[in-house]
Amino acid sequence: MNKGKVFLNGFITENPILVSLLGMCATLGTSSSAETGMGMGLATTFVLVCSNVVISLLKSVIPDGVRIPAFIVVIAAFTTIVQMVVQAYAPALYDALGIFLPLIVVNCIVLGRAESFASKNGVADSLVDGLGSGLGFTFVLTLLGCFREILGSGKLFGMEIFSADYGTLVFVLAPGGFIVLGYMIAANNVIMERRKKSAERREREAAERELLKDQPHETPMAAKEGV
Repeated sequence: MNKGKVFLNGFITENPILVSLLGMCATLGTSSSAETGMGMGLATTFVLVCSNVVISLLKSVIPDGVRIPAFIVVIAAFTTIVQMVVQAYAPALYDALGIFLPLIVVNCIVLGRAESFASKNGVADSLVDGLGSGLGFTFVLTLLGCFREILGSGKLFGMEIFSADYGTLVFVLAPGGFIVLGYMIAANNVIMERRKKSAERREREAAERELLKDQPHETPMAAKEGV
């Protein structure tokens, strides 16, 4: 399997937030600032990659009837690890993420990739898939946090861009998250549609060139004899 295609599939083509619309609870709850968005995204990426690798390794020994509980146990183990690390080394981020950090256990992005990909593919492909989906989730979550933080408080990663008096409080709250996310999804849909049309046009032009190349060319002598 093409590793680059697997990575881009998780990062762009089937982005967990912009395309699949997964993990909306964590997306809206932890994207009020760029820092919390990035922190949540990286924590989820760690759990995604590690759980994908372990589940891919154990897929042949996990009974089909208990695969979902087994997946959750694996995901819970890595979620506990990342929770303890964040609590020890980034207590401010731990407090900001709150309940959303342990809720990675039941994040449908992590469980979905385990069920649909890691349990059916090799270790290397599962690692790349987890990395692509995780970084795609992190990128969108951080970008959403940047927009909300700038529009809501006039800051970016805690640094003041303009006076908070010009900020709009609603963007820091959940309704503002819905608004910004909606515009991001709409922009992504427009870009993807244009890319699709461009690819179709290139394929059509290539087919026309092949058709013209395959057609026999009439020489001037043949044309004269025909007359």
